[in-house]
Amino acid sequence: MAKKDPQVCSTPYKTTCGGQALIEGIMMQGPERRAVVVRKPDGTLDITTSPVKKRTGLARIPFVRGVFVFCGSMVNGVKALMHSAEVSDDGTGEPEELTGLDKWIAEHFSEEKAASLIITIAAVLGIAFSVGLFILLPTAVTGLIGLVWTGMPLWFRAVLEGVLKVVIFLLYLFLCSRLKEIHRVFEYHGAEHKTIYCYENGLELTVENVRKQPRHHPRCGTSFLFVVIVVSIFLSIVIFTPLEIENTWLRMLLHLLLLPLIVGVTYEFNRYVGGHDGPVSRFLRAPGMWMQNFTTFEPDDSMIEVGIAALKLVLPEEKGADRW
Repeated sequence: MAKKDPQVCSTPYKTTCGGQALIEGIMMQGPERRAVVVRKPDGTLDITTSPVKKRTGLARIPFVRGVFVFCGSMVNGVKALMHSAEVSDDGTGEPEELTGLDKWIAEHFSEEKAASLIITIAAVLGIAFSVGLFILLPTAVTGLIGLVWTGMPLWFRAVLEGVLKVVIFLLYLFLCSRLKEIHRVFEYHGAEHKTIYCYENGLELTVENVRKQPRHHPRCGTSFLFVVIVVSIFLSIVIFTPLEIENTWLRMLLHLLLLPLIVGVTYEFNRYVGGHDGPVSRFLRAPGMWMQNFTTFEPDDSMIEVGIAALKLVLPEEKGADRW
């Protein structure tokens, strides 16, 4: 029997349930509930669930809803990541004394408000880091090159900027995958994908069934980030070149102003290609699927157990309520 191509990803059912790999755990979210399952040092599972708020108003409008989804995912992801770090800590290290901003927040806010503020700051810093590294840095570098090569055509500058964005993104993923701690998180990422595939194929959620599934999934966050970069490259070429925008600071400012549009377009793009299995959709999502070679690895059975436990907690009671 021919081996199934992981790029095809054709399943009888497509679910809106998705997840995120954590430190020794997985977060899954369905249409009604969100679950965070973390493997504790003693081998037992720490389970936390919370309701998912339904999107209303602007958050339901195409090309706008993507911004709300992205921001919400960042906040919930950071919150779950911080929780998993705390739960998975074996307690062998000495407790750290609060200093700097952490100390100031602890002194001026209640424990609940302090935790919420820290999560918000972490999410904002995470977005700022990604935008700065993958979008603004390439713009700044090409600007410096333009100071030396004064006659550089604007179309070439836009192309060079795009090449730098892709190279930096690939290098970042490669370096992250080489770190032992991050590599283990990426193994949980593979468990998350495999578990969802098992469910979408209509199979019983067992370790044996999940283990057989592919680890690449078309609706993955890695693919989303890559498409964000591609869309930003496209907009740079079609907007900056015809308008002859040469000033580096202005280009960086416009990148920031265009970011909501980029995220909105990317979200709708991923919704379409992730929900279709035709040759055009497979072609469009192929680069993002390939990127997952850096961010997903084969999990062990204990990781798969975490993925199964998390997914079962978020599946809706009404059959088909999570249809893509």
